[in-house]
Amino acid sequence: MTYPEFEALIHQLVEAIPADYLRGVAQVSVSPRAVPHPESPGVFTLGECVPLPIVTLDEGGEESESSRIVLYHGSFAALAQLDEEFDWEEEAWETLTHELRHHLEWRAGTADLETYDWAAEQNFARRDGEPFDPGFYLDGEQLALGVFDVDGDTFIDRRVSELPDHVEFEWQRRIYRVTPPADASLPAFLILTGVQDPPARELVLVLRRRPGLRSLLKPGEPYEAAVKVEGQR
Repeated sequence: MTYPEFEALIHQLVEAIPADYLRGVAQVSVSPRAVPHPESPGVFTLGECVPLPIVTLDEGGEESESSRIVLYHGSFAALAQLDEEFDWEEEAWETLTHELRHHLEWRAGTADLETYDWAAEQNFARRDGEPFDPGFYLDGEQLALGVFDVDGDTFIDRRVSELPDHVEFEWQRRIYRVTPPADASLPAFLILTGVQDPPARELVLVLRRRPGLRSLLKPGEPYEAAVKVEGQR
């Protein structure tokens, strides 16, 4: 997808978002830059939410939190070259809604922690059986496309339209198959056992729906269970 085509796509996606969600967003822009990870080949930053200085709106002293959302066309193009199944529109929507959520947290005054520290805090709550935000791992360290690390736990991200009967996933160049439990619901955090060369702590397959606007403010309650993989090839 060319830069002008990508810019038009982003404009179309932004137009579909209700104005209330965009309140305080000074600009949604597209940059031609590619932003590679400094140490991990094949990993790129697709977008960023940049907080702007607080603006005083009137003499009464009312202030407004604002930010600018940037999407990097060069990063999208680089990933598209690496993955022939790369879906420009799907990844653009995913990135846009993810950065918009950061803006909403900033506006609500709940973004005091750095994003990785927040992700680690949410992961601690998950491991301790307490309520947690199901999208936290997306703010972890990206190891590869759709693979994230948070404090030694590795999360494999998989978007689905509905809960599948079986799922195949790749880990350490091996393909595994797993069956979600009958009582599972989305988003589902499946703690995988039986894989070769597991990570330092847990390997978690996360099944979730394509992000919608409602989930920006009220994410669904996550399901979690340990599941043994059925085989490999």
